[in-house]
Amino acid sequence: MKVTSISSDQDSIKLLQITDTHLFEPLDGSLLSVKTLDSFHAVVDAIVDSGASFDAMLSTGDISQDHSAISYQHFEQGIEKLELPCFWLPGNHDFKPSMNSVLPSTQIQQVEHVLLGEHWQMVLLDSQVVGVPHGFLTEQQLTLLDEKLTEYPERNTLVLLHHHPILVGSRWLDQHTLKEAESFWRVVEKHNNVKAVVCGHVHQDMNVMHNGVQVMSTPSTCVQFKPNCDDFSLDTLSPGWRELELHNDGSVSTEVKRLKPGSFQPDFNSAGY
Repeated sequence: MKVTSISSDQDSIKLLQITDTHLFEPLDGSLLSVKTLDSFHAVVDAIVDSGASFDAMLSTGDISQDHSAISYQHFEQGIEKLELPCFWLPGNHDFKPSMNSVLPSTQIQQVEHVLLGEHWQMVLLDSQVVGVPHGFLTEQQLTLLDEKLTEYPERNTLVLLHHHPILVGSRWLDQHTLKEAESFWRVVEKHNNVKAVVCGHVHQDMNVMHNGVQVMSTPSTCVQFKPNCDDFSLDTLSPGWRELELHNDGSVSTEVKRLKPGSFQPDFNSAGY
């Protein structure tokens, strides 16, 4: 199997995470009154305008909201100006045949494993369960993780998946977590090289330590979910993204950035979607 790798001349690997874009085929498609293509473009433009440099970008699922092939074309076209290799994986709202319809792509790569520089690796897991909001890792996915952690024990490891592998403290979101997450953590705990786990799905910023591993979730490029709420609740925070720097010593520095306050506010009377 061909090994995918990202090289860097620096002492670290810099990554950009854009997640939960929820794009539609219609250009004016909206989620809870937010036109998701417009908010996605605004996030990309803000990143370009910032002048920040990255080695690659990550898209951790829910790229589409309506399963259409054209929604994935919108994503592909939207990231062109970033001029970065993009690694993506499916979320619960994604439709894999439509995702595959834009491949091969000049930027997007759908792979399970990436070597990052000299000191890191990345494992991309598919936690989708077709037709339901929650996630689950099959035995095949757990074996993939175990094998890569075993094959490259000297490499610090970043794990990506869509669903949150720990509870976030919002009862309605935690119904839709990664089910049987204990199986995932058992594999992680067999090894000592997983340094960080990054997910999407919860449309909010989380950055906590769990069993010695840094676990992060990232704001959506459209609608934000208010943290620590038992029932469905939207946040006033603006769309955002995450920037990560993977250091040679295994540490990760990270920052969430957002569009200016008040950008792309949703319909706060919505009871769900």
